[in-house]
Amino acid sequence: MKQKSVEVVAALIWQGEKFLICQRPKDKARALLWEFVGGKVEAGETKQAALVRECREELDIMVGVGEVFAEVTHEYPDLIVHLTLFHCTLAAGEPKLLEHNDMKWILPSEIPAYEFCPADETILEKLVREYGAR
Repeated sequence: MKQKSVEVVAALIWQGEKFLICQRPKDKARALLWEFVGGKVEAGETKQAALVRECREELDIMVGVGEVFAEVTHEYPDLIVHLTLFHCTLAAGEPKLLEHNDMKWILPSEIPAYEFCPADETILEKLVREYGAR
C-alpha cells in the first residue's frame, strides 16, 4: 500500500523570547503530542494562505506569515508529511483553544520537557541551535 503524502504548514509564533506550541487533541492521530499550530494545504491554496486559515480555524488569531524557518519531510506509518514551518507574527487576537487540548508559550531551552510529534524533531533541534542560548 502506497502511503499518502500531505503538504502541511505550521507557524513559529514568537512572543518575546518564547514561542507557541499546541497539544494535539485526544481523538486525533498522534494524540496529546505537542506541535506547532498549522495543518494541511488545501487544493489551490498557497502555503501562506493555508497557514493564515489554519491559525484562524484552530486558535482564532490572525498571523502575518514571514520567511520559512525550516522544511522537513517525515514518514509516519500511515502517511508522509512535507512540513514547512514559517516565522509568523501575531497580527490580531489572543490564541483560544478551539481544537487543541492545551497550548503554552515556551523558551527554546524548555523543548526537552515536552513530547513533540516526530516530524518536528529536526526543526526543534534547529530551534535550539539558533535560539537556545537566549
